[in-house]
Amino acid sequence: MAEKYPEDQFDSAPENLLRVGAHRAPRRRGRGWIGFGWAVLATAILVAAGVFGLNAINGDIHVPGGFFGSAASGTPTASSTPTPTITPIVNGKLNVTVLNGTSVEGLATKVGDTLVAAGWKVDSRTNASQSDIKQTTVYYSDTANEAAALGMVKSLSGAKATAVLTQSFVDTGADLTVVVGSDYASSAP
Repeated sequence: MAEKYPEDQFDSAPENLLRVGAHRAPRRRGRGWIGFGWAVLATAILVAAGVFGLNAINGDIHVPGGFFGSAASGTPTASSTPTPTITPIVNGKLNVTVLNGTSVEGLATKVGDTLVAAGWKVDSRTNASQSDIKQTTVYYSDTANEAAALGMVKSLSGAKATAVLTQSFVDTGADLTVVVGSDYASSAP
């Protein structure tokens, strides 16, 4: 059973004090949003300080669509390190395979003779597995042979040849593989 205590001064508190218990008043409405608002404001200030700090350190932050009213120019800035250009060379020590990718008889032999006359070492001349190749392509598998591949492209003046880095012809043992396309056949005399 509940015990009865004598009444004292705390039992007769005025009603207008708005207290719950001895010391707490009820919370005002919307009080939780104030803390959330302060958290959002603090986060925005920290993010802005970080962005401006990084921009001050690096000096190269670009925000697409502009930032604080400044529009991006859309033009790339000049790089301080120039892109190295590769000078085409003729390397007679590399093994070259010439594949005829057209239906023209003896084109691999003819192109091989042209390359030998230009200083290349042509090991093999044969037909490709396809005879409907449109563009003449020089394939190389080692980046060290890129200059030689570009030199091979220049040696193939009868076509608009391109050089392509690939591992597709590694098993042939050739350093450079030329697949002659119909662009060479149609421009050959």
